[in-house]
Amino acid sequence: MDGPGDPPEGTPEGVPGGGDEEYRSVVFDESFVRAARLQESSAQERMTDHAPAVRTRHAWARLGASRQLLLLVVLITLAFGTAVYMGLRHPYKEPRPPAAEPLRSTVVPLVPRDPVPGGPPARLFADSPAAHLRDGVDGINLPAVRRTQNFSEGLVMAALATAKEYTRKSALDRGVLLGADPRAVRLLLAPSQLAQFDRSLAKPAADGLHAATGWMVRFDPARIALADPVVRTSGAFTVTEVSPAALEVSADHTFVYAVRPANAPQSAPASLFTVRRVMRFRFDRDDLQGNRLQVLQSYVQAGPETCSTDDAAYLHPLLAGQRPGEDRRPGTDPYATDAPTAALCGVLAPSAQPSAP
Repeated sequence: MDGPGDPPEGTPEGVPGGGDEEYRSVVFDESFVRAARLQESSAQERMTDHAPAVRTRHAWARLGASRQLLLLVVLITLAFGTAVYMGLRHPYKEPRPPAAEPLRSTVVPLVPRDPVPGGPPARLFADSPAAHLRDGVDGINLPAVRRTQNFSEGLVMAALATAKEYTRKSALDRGVLLGADPRAVRLLLAPSQLAQFDRSLAKPAADGLHAATGWMVRFDPARIALADPVVRTSGAFTVTEVSPAALEVSADHTFVYAVRPANAPQSAPASLFTVRRVMRFRFDRDDLQGNRLQVLQSYVQAGPETCSTDDAAYLHPLLAGQRPGEDRRPGTDPYATDAPTAALCGVLAPSAQPSAP
């Protein structure tokens, strides 16, 4: 009787040991069988076009849970190590601030139509638009401080405080006003502008780059004295973030000075001299840490003056009782090959002067 594993016809002739002998050398151990398991596809998968009836189990599924966890930890460690390595080789760099620029300045004398009113300083202030201005630094007020996209509230406050300090020292400091000591202003400048500042004091020129009066309000002490130490002031600051690496502060202020001739007695009549100054300051992060600034632009209107006044070194007020006459600035030659200059001059509105006594 044939065994259950024999074919019905019996063992073929000429084959030693029959069919069992042919596969006796092949061993199917348990690990081989597990690795070769096929998993039948679901009914939904079999309905898909060209979907095989069975699918081979992924090698990941053949790993045990502990091995999967170990492999996952190794992959995360490699990814983290790669990120650290790339960060060390290519560290993040902060945006570079805009390139340093020189100060560009314009000084426009304002010519009165009539003789300059004179009198005691208190009466002149009371009878002019300066009556509504505040005294000295009280008129240099800061706006509400708010952070910008890339600068904290503290850094914005530092920029405004430095701009206020520059405004105070360059327009109210007695030593600066009378041309005695400009160091208070120089100490607030970024190193990139010191050479230009020093050149403006050593050789002032009305070339838009080297006017000392572009940096500060300045009178010739041999000709002008302050009749009242208190300057009337008014104005405002605004802050703008111009790049992720720089802030700019704009300052627009009016200053009114009571002046008289140098060496004149206190009883000599005084006159008022008004300066409106619009300035633009820039701060990079180094400037903010060092409490310094870059002065990019200075636009000054000052009067009463004569149209022919050279304001590069000092401002030259017309004093009580003086009138401009028929003077004119030197003509501008468009064919000249030296540094271009322009004869700028304005008219001082009568409403800006004290009323007649």
